[in-house]
Amino acid sequence: MVAALHELFPIPSLPPSTISPARLPGISPESTTALQQVLQDNHEKWHIFYNEKGFLNHIAHHVLANWALGANGRIIRAAYERATTSQRPALERSGSITAANFNQHFCDERYYPAYLEFAKTEIRSKGFAVVLEDWVFSIKANFVDEVDQPQPEMLSRFLASLLHPLIHVGYGLEFGLCGVLAEGLAQIPAHTAETSNLLPRLFFDRKYPPVPLSDGVHAFTVLARILKDPDFNLENVSIDRKNPMAAYQYVERHHADAIRNHAERWAFDVFDPKNLERKIEELVWVNTIIYAAPGWKQGRPFRADFFFMHFVTSSIFLSSIAAYLSPKSQELLLRAYFCVCITTFIARGRPNLDITSFFTETEEIPKPPHGSCARPSETALAGASADAALPNPWPSILLNSIVHPDDHLPKLQRALAHYSAIYGSRHAGLPDFTSTELAGADKLDGSLFVRVAELTATSLGRVYDGEEKTGAWVRKDFIGE
Repeated sequence: MVAALHELFPIPSLPPSTISPARLPGISPESTTALQQVLQDNHEKWHIFYNEKGFLNHIAHHVLANWALGANGRIIRAAYERATTSQRPALERSGSITAANFNQHFCDERYYPAYLEFAKTEIRSKGFAVVLEDWVFSIKANFVDEVDQPQPEMLSRFLASLLHPLIHVGYGLEFGLCGVLAEGLAQIPAHTAETSNLLPRLFFDRKYPPVPLSDGVHAFTVLARILKDPDFNLENVSIDRKNPMAAYQYVERHHADAIRNHAERWAFDVFDPKNLERKIEELVWVNTIIYAAPGWKQGRPFRADFFFMHFVTSSIFLSSIAAYLSPKSQELLLRAYFCVCITTFIARGRPNLDITSFFTETEEIPKPPHGSCARPSETALAGASADAALPNPWPSILLNSIVHPDDHLPKLQRALAHYSAIYGSRHAGLPDFTSTELAGADKLDGSLFVRVAELTATSLGRVYDGEEKTGAWVRKDFIGE
């Protein structure tokens, strides 16, 4: 047990990229031991899917996010105990997986334990980077020549199920945890390939993309063109609105070529390491805007969209995953990820992004939460004022997320806090944004992240400040709104 603990779940390593999120104060031997024990217990006792619909066990995500935010061991264990009430027991291993039969048991969750054991073996012998390239980004991991064999399409599976395999792998890579990475890799074959039309063989061709770098555009411009394209209007399309995947499948089936053509215009220089950081930053802004702007409307509570929230929580791992990839695979990752986000955005109804109203009507510096017990004295800087009561809004936001019962909230707020830390000083009106085609891009500044974090905290409920009632993520789409 002790040997396995230190092999699969060692003390988390430092992040692999300079733009990966930093850990906050509060980490201690006590919290780290609790984290390791919870990860090991979860690994041994519970299945990777908590129901028969293939919904992912989020325990590792929740406790790692809370540990990185500085939660103590008691909070980490409490999050685990709460989550175990809805888990399914781990399955007995059914057969074995090797390189020879790797492609023969896709979409069969009974083989997850076998894929898990194979992933551990591969990681031990080859290391994180080689296994990641081999399992997800190589040609052989995605296409085989035999016509009677199922196509592996591992990149498509990696991006399936609202990006959850990517998120799980991202946690393993960011924290240097072999056990979490193996769990993430092993679940990929169990997912369906949801982007077969979006990511065909040509997507992996060395000549892709066909657009010269000099003709490429910013991700904002791609998003602006998606918003203006009348072919993406779903209002008159007959689809099952109660099934979130129905709209996604329709868009992926009927508009894959058009979406890919838009995404091909996105400029990307694989030979410039600094370009990688800029491209990740573009995706961060795009996905945060998609989550923030449609949710805000004057006179109503903020609408915290469950699907767009995952755009933000997944984007935090792009830098950690890319750190282990070759330049060509880095481009594959980001461009394929962008395609999936665009497809989901269209499938949700392609809501209007009124950036100007969002920045005009929301608070750049949030007020202290209702019921806050902060009472600065007159000797404090700024005296007994609201500024002294909330000199930095982030501690309150993060403390609320750490103790909140919803396991997605700390993941979202951790991502937004990280983006505020590295992009928060940005002023509005800089030319890289204003030169794009996205309406309202001239209003964007670094306060975006705290604005939407505050709105989300209020929407989901401030349990740290004594609120008993908690809110919920919104799953209803925007079609026709």
